[in-house]
Amino acid sequence: MGGNCSQRVAERVKPIRVADSGKLAHCGVMRWVANGKAVLAVAAVGALVVACGGQKSDQSVAQLPTASPTVSSTPTTSAVEPSSEPSDPVSTDDCKVGELKLSVKDGDAAAGTVYRKLVFTNSGSRTCVIQGFPGVSYVAGDDGHQVGPAAYRVGTKGAAVKLAPGAAASADVGFVNVQNFDPAECQPTEVRGIRVYPPHDTGSGFVALPGTGCAKTPPGNQLTVKTVV
Repeated sequence: MGGNCSQRVAERVKPIRVADSGKLAHCGVMRWVANGKAVLAVAAVGALVVACGGQKSDQSVAQLPTASPTVSSTPTTSAVEPSSEPSDPVSTDDCKVGELKLSVKDGDAAAGTVYRKLVFTNSGSRTCVIQGFPGVSYVAGDDGHQVGPAAYRVGTKGAAVKLAPGAAASADVGFVNVQNFDPAECQPTEVRGIRVYPPHDTGSGFVALPGTGCAKTPPGNQLTVKTVV
């Protein structure tokens, strides 16, 4: 095959015997030589597999992992509608703590409880209105921290009371003898007095009234309060 190498010589390879089936493959492999370089051409590979008894390849096919879709959820907020009918509507005529003088007068005593009148005197220059239950709680320490639960409301809300300058209204407050409670449940604590919130007001005043309250929540009410009259 020297000299001019333009000629192509085909060399046929003998048929292949398939080990598993014992049959001869009817597909040939042609090796072509051109310009002194060997080029291997594999012909009819698919037909070889079919003709050789449908033998399957032993090579395993790698499976690509399937990506799971990411689902993003947006948190929803539920709208809360404010009540259109507040239980205690605030009026511009309400008496505020800054125009009230607070005091306590001795009242009657009952079994284990002393009832005193919490007095609200209009010390301002206008006529104002007071109605409902005041907030009352024991306080102690220089910081005036609350001691135990606030006063429990007794009875129903009364009618509005107009206070001209200098006029007064009152609410009955019951002071329970906390020494009657189990000390472990009460944890008796010395108090300086009471903090008072006038009805419909977020401001508070202080009335000095040394005594003893429960730092814990006792099995009964340590303070009770009635509506202003």
